[in-house]
Order: sequence, then C-alpha cells, then structure tokens
Amino acid sequence: MEYTQGVMYAIAAAVAAALVGILGKAGMKGVNSDLATGLRSIAQALAVVLFITITRLWSKLNTVHTTGAVMILLSGIAGATSWICGFRAIQLIGVSKTAPLDKLSVPLAVVLAVLFLGERPNKLNWVGVGLIVGGAYLASLKD
Repeated sequence: MEYTQGVMYAIAAAVAAALVGILGKAGMKGVNSDLATGLRSIAQALAVVLFITITRLWSKLNTVHTTGAVMILLSGIAGATSWICGFRAIQLIGVSKTAPLDKLSVPLAVVLAVLFLGERPNKLNWVGVGLIVGGAYLASLKD
C-alpha cells in the first residue's frame, strides 16, 4: 500500500513538474526569466504554507533538529538554483530541449544516493538510469 501511494505521488509530481515548464514558458513572453522564477517561487511558497496550515503541521516545527534544518535549507538553495537555471534554459532553448536535460537530475540523484545515503539500486535500476541518460541526450539534440 505504501509503495503504491508513493508511486501515485511520484506520478502526480511528474505531471505537476511538466506543467511548470509549459506554464512558465507561456508566461515568460517578454518577461525576464529571473523575475519569472521569483514570482513562481512566491506562488510556490504561498501554496506550501497554505498546505502546511490546512494540514496543521506548524505544531510539529519544534521536531526539526539543527542538522535537519540545515540540510532542508541547503535543499531549498539547490532547488532555487535549479529553478533559476531551468527557467533561463527554457527561455533560451525551450521546454522540449530543457526538460530532457533537466531530467539528468535522475541519474545524478541515484549516483549521489549511492555515494552519500548508502542506497543500493539493483542491476535493472541501473539499466533504467542508463536509458534516462541516453534519452536525455537524444531528446536534447539540436534540430
């Protein structure tokens, strides 16, 4: 049950992530990509704050330990860097070229999870990672 729920959330995340580029590109006509990223970040922050408020999670804020808080904040900085670079790329080369290259985050995340988190993907997982790399290359080739 937990695995199925996780897969469903992952698919929902993928659908939402696909819309980020499409909606962002449509909104950036004549708008600086960094300004667009800032506006997107405000909307995202407000949506997450609303979600945390609705689900009444603010009361658990004291359970976040110092190391966890630092890692979460660094994750936020990495995310912001990804968005800034991603929106600049979308503005320069379009969604259809940016999205496949952005998905190289998948194999990079797997390698980093192995190195720093001790995760152990199986052989079939590694084949999938290799296919993602090959697909990103092919999908991002210049016309």
